[in-house]
Amino acid sequence: MQVIHEGSEIWGHDRPDLGGAEPGPAFGRLFDAHAAALRRYLARRVGAEPANDLVAETFLVALRRRETYRPELGTARSWLYGIATNLLRHHVRSEMRGLQATARLARTGENSHAAHDGRVAEQVDAQVRAAQLAGALAKLSPADRDTLLLVSWAGLEPAEVAEALGIPPGTVRSRLHRIRRWLRTNAPAQEEVQDLA
Repeated sequence: MQVIHEGSEIWGHDRPDLGGAEPGPAFGRLFDAHAAALRRYLARRVGAEPANDLVAETFLVALRRRETYRPELGTARSWLYGIATNLLRHHVRSEMRGLQATARLARTGENSHAAHDGRVAEQVDAQVRAAQLAGALAKLSPADRDTLLLVSWAGLEPAEVAEALGIPPGTVRSRLHRIRRWLRTNAPAQEEVQDLA
């Protein structure tokens, strides 16, 4: 159980006080605690190099806007994921183009790779399924895609996703239910859908 003392600067490690005159130590701890997981999540969304840039930008924005963080409203983790998600939205166009291009390759790749055998055929099948899943993800709205991937790739709980996106927890649960039902119907391979759900 976390105890928050009114007027105290001790909020705990998941809800630190970032308003001090010297924010360096607090942000160092935040970086150590969350940067690796945030980078993994972002890398799954946009690739390794853009993820490195987005992590750096997330912490830079957080440092500049530290006075907007309110520990009583949510954890530092969900605040950082909210900032990262907003930054990620600037990359949505290129992400969408990439997913759509990959889906187009899957449609042409299914026919051209049919003659391969053994391990090569399995690799091609896996690439095709991944590409088809990418096509299904590309069809989701940005809000639905963010919700799904914050849960499945970042490992956030629905309440944390709600904090990160600034929406009610019930909306997150409702979106997830609707998205999973849609993916079961529209995504090509059940195993990949289960990975996302």
